[in-house]
Amino acid sequence: MKFILNSILVGATLGMAVTAYATEAQGVTDKEIVLGMHTDLSGVAASFGVPVANAFQMRIDEANAAGGIHGRKIRLVVEDTGYQVPRAVQAANKLLNRDKVFAMVGNAGTQTNNAVFPIQEKAGVPNLFPISWARTISEPVNPLQFAIYQTYPNQVRAGVRYMVEKKHKKAVCALYQDTDYGRDVFSGITEQLKAMNLPLVAEASHSPTETDFTVSISRLREAGCDLIALGTIVRDTIVPYTVARKQGWTDVDFIGTAGIYDLTVSSAQGGATEGLYATGFFDPPYRDTANPEVAKWFDAYTERFGREPAIQAALGQVIMDLTLKAIDAAGPDLTVKSLTNALEHIEGYQDMFNGPLQSLSPTNHASANSSRIYVVHNGRWELVGESAVLAE
Repeated sequence: MKFILNSILVGATLGMAVTAYATEAQGVTDKEIVLGMHTDLSGVAASFGVPVANAFQMRIDEANAAGGIHGRKIRLVVEDTGYQVPRAVQAANKLLNRDKVFAMVGNAGTQTNNAVFPIQEKAGVPNLFPISWARTISEPVNPLQFAIYQTYPNQVRAGVRYMVEKKHKKAVCALYQDTDYGRDVFSGITEQLKAMNLPLVAEASHSPTETDFTVSISRLREAGCDLIALGTIVRDTIVPYTVARKQGWTDVDFIGTAGIYDLTVSSAQGGATEGLYATGFFDPPYRDTANPEVAKWFDAYTERFGREPAIQAALGQVIMDLTLKAIDAAGPDLTVKSLTNALEHIEGYQDMFNGPLQSLSPTNHASANSSRIYVVHNGRWELVGESAVLAE
């Protein structure tokens, strides 16, 4: 997986003196704004982290080529966590204390964000649009934390409701990671079943690195599940789904959150994930169905990074574009207060991928609250019908 980030700090540049700051805001000088990101570039969630980071850099370079924002260039510092909490904490301490970042953007992972945010909050550094739709990111509202799109619990609630109401599922089960992420999804599953007066028939949990799901799938099959709601990501989605189909279990459907809405999942070898459902926010960036604006972006990304953009790259484009628009709206006297005020007045933002309109306010720090349902068909994610746009 080719990964290009031209602006990661090395060597002596880490030691920028505090006296160089032109304002009271950490990470802001007369000439630049320093943004930080801790993400997975080498672990089980690298298929999320790498494309997002690449798209961030591409959008930043575009802004810098146009003169920056209010005369300041944007510089992005990225640290690899390997999707591990201790490494995320170490990365955050470096970004906050050595690199003196003004804001964190697109930090990846629920458990890593939950572990790091108290450190950020103490330092007064905003956490913008992390690659996690955990409830903890936006509830309760924190002045320094802003979420992109709908929470995991609401995504899975919309998905379960769709499958019960439209596909007449009656025996709902859960398969989820025993992590902050998985438990967050599981809470949404149980909440939706309670709202629909349905029992949870069975459940199974696993570690993020689990590779053998034979026992779990057999147990869920014996319980008579006709729907399995997933709190999984990439590998721990593909493997159990494949195990179920290899066992001949074909009368059960699986649905996951945006955590599995990934081209790696839909294009699994041999059509292994055919028929899998997921919630998503915008259509996949396929070149042959792209509008002119997306096609131009698609080609630029492919040329630069040597591979076609994944869904996560599109997400990265949306997050960084929204972030830069907020920085611009904050004005030339950039402070944390002016930035958060600008974010809280974003209304009706529309991305190039035709996702939901996004708005924020002082009482709402989640940018949207709707999901679409997609299914894998012939190795591609396809939108499921007109009824697939659901709001909590």
